Amino acid sequence: MVIQKMKTKKFFVGMFALMALSSYGQTLEKMNWFNEPEKWNINGGKLTMAVTPNSDYWRISHYGFTVDDAPFYYAEYGGEFEAKVKISGEYKVRFDQAGMMIRLDHENYIKTGIEYVDGKYNLSTVVTHKTSDWSVIALDRPVEYIWIKAVRRKDAVEIFYSFDDKEYHMMRNAWVEANHPVKVGMFAACPDGNGFNATFSDFKVTHLPDAVRTEWLKINAE
Repeated sequence: MVIQKMKTKKFFVGMFALMALSSYGQTLEKMNWFNEPEKWNINGGKLTMAVTPNSDYWRISHYGFTVDDAPFYYAEYGGEFEAKVKISGEYKVRFDQAGMMIRLDHENYIKTGIEYVDGKYNLSTVVTHKTSDWSVIALDRPVEYIWIKAVRRKDAVEIFYSFDDKEYHMMRNAWVEANHPVKVGMFAACPDGNGFNATFSDFKVTHLPDAVRTEWLKINAE
């Protein structure tokens, strides 16, 4: 009986380890559009889109308007996860932007990536819960591409950036409702201009075992 319990425990520990290392079986071709742009293409694991002119995501605060009309290519996930994507864009005018979005609904979402403002590249995050806020980190030089990584744990999303997909730096920690499915994917917006081309690659969502459940299993291990 003791040996059997030990085998059972090892089995569950092994299963959770595999789950932590596994990725959801998403492919770009199986994802969905919200505000599909006029022109887009998937080739070799890359999504390229011609960003819709005069489009954006923002709710109310500071500017006094609400818009929800920029391209967003997504899949839906429940539970806790790590999402990562490589982003590049031919930014032209003020507020041209491209990145990752985590979206519960039209009043609750996070968009994060690169935003071109006043001739400079900025690491940008907008967190929206009824109303939007905006935080930026100005870069001292243009960048050809950037990686964004978001880790959802419990009721929070930690957002990181990297220039080489090796060394990541945290840029934001934001609240998001726990235990609620969210849409995760790639977005781009062009509030001020006539559009630009944005390219996304290496999009990956990795399942993370639920933190509260994992802790319960440890405490209640047989």
